[in-house]
Amino acid sequence: MKIKDLFEESYSALTSNKVRSSLTILGIIIGIGSVIAMVSIGQGAQGSIESRIQSIGSNLIIVMPGIQREFGGASSGRGSAQTLTQEDADAIKSQITSAKAVAPELSRRFQVTAKGTNTNTQIVGTTASYPDVRNLSMEKGVFISDAQVRSSAKVAVLGPNTRDDLFGSGADPIGQAVRINKVEFKVIGVTKAKGGSGFTNQDDMIFVPLSTSEHYLVGGDYVTTVSVQAKDANSMSTVQQQITDLLLQRHRIANPQLADFNVMNQADIVATASGVTNTFTMLLASIAGISLIVGGIGIMNMMLTTVTERTREIGLRKAIGATKSDINAQFLTEAVMLTFLGGFLGIILGWLLSILASRFTGISAKISPTSIFLAFGVSAAIGLVFGYYPARRAAKLNPIEALRFE
Repeated sequence: MKIKDLFEESYSALTSNKVRSSLTILGIIIGIGSVIAMVSIGQGAQGSIESRIQSIGSNLIIVMPGIQREFGGASSGRGSAQTLTQEDADAIKSQITSAKAVAPELSRRFQVTAKGTNTNTQIVGTTASYPDVRNLSMEKGVFISDAQVRSSAKVAVLGPNTRDDLFGSGADPIGQAVRINKVEFKVIGVTKAKGGSGFTNQDDMIFVPLSTSEHYLVGGDYVTTVSVQAKDANSMSTVQQQITDLLLQRHRIANPQLADFNVMNQADIVATASGVTNTFTMLLASIAGISLIVGGIGIMNMMLTTVTERTREIGLRKAIGATKSDINAQFLTEAVMLTFLGGFLGIILGWLLSILASRFTGISAKISPTSIFLAFGVSAAIGLVFGYYPARRAAKLNPIEALRFE
């Protein structure tokens, strides 16, 4: 049988019962569309998380307090540990030669008021090196200076979201006063928007001198984070190990497993976040893929019904010279045509779902060529796998018995 004739016969057979064929294709469309949408949303979320992590700083190493306690062999508990100090940050700055910049931070949430408005936000006490370490730039005014840190000046730099909450969208708050925990601060700058969400969103913070935070807000001489910028990406692991060794020595801890601090580099954070998003993407795609199996079963059911309905036709074809391979090829072609058409329409559906998800969730969905090729491959595989048994059953029919079939 010629290929042209094969496709013409298959097309004619499928269009003879359009409603049944359409309903069968629908299962494949929903399955392929769901898988593509889930994968694209997962990849978009992964890219968004990675870009946000990268935006918090370049070649960044973060030191956080954390006391490890053993419970049945497992370590737990960072909580509100106060095991890092300004002296630790100074030691890192002076002794770690591969550290380009060091910015200690003392963070806590406070109620902030200004001109009859109020908000609850993160107050970050830090030093003049913070913008360099954390890739922060100014929209208006200036950032905190070393002189203001030394003098415990009551000045504040607002994130754009905090500015909008306190003074209105796009307002110029330079020179205005805000009250943080009932202490008055003068606004000297507004940072540029970086985007993000959650408690670590730099757009929703207020920055004050570290010494001011210690003396007037928190009342302690500890720090909650020390951010260190390595000179380049290649030296990050070395700097991380040097910081660990230095702090173990300063805190007089012989066993690294009992360290009262945690040191993480940016690459570790990105890898961890990517691993989590990959796992969730695969989970979502697997759940969506169940509908593909259901769609495949629908194709098998339709083809078995078709074989029964066309038994006399099959007997006639075999009686005039059609071989088993011809009959097998015809029914397999019909099954593959169904799944290919369903796969093509499923890609369109997945693309539309990704656009809608991006619009309503804010996640930039990313449709990769790999997912499209995978969709077509899966479509063909479903057609072959679930179409094989009906096609084989049709090819094995005895022509005499088939012609007698009523």
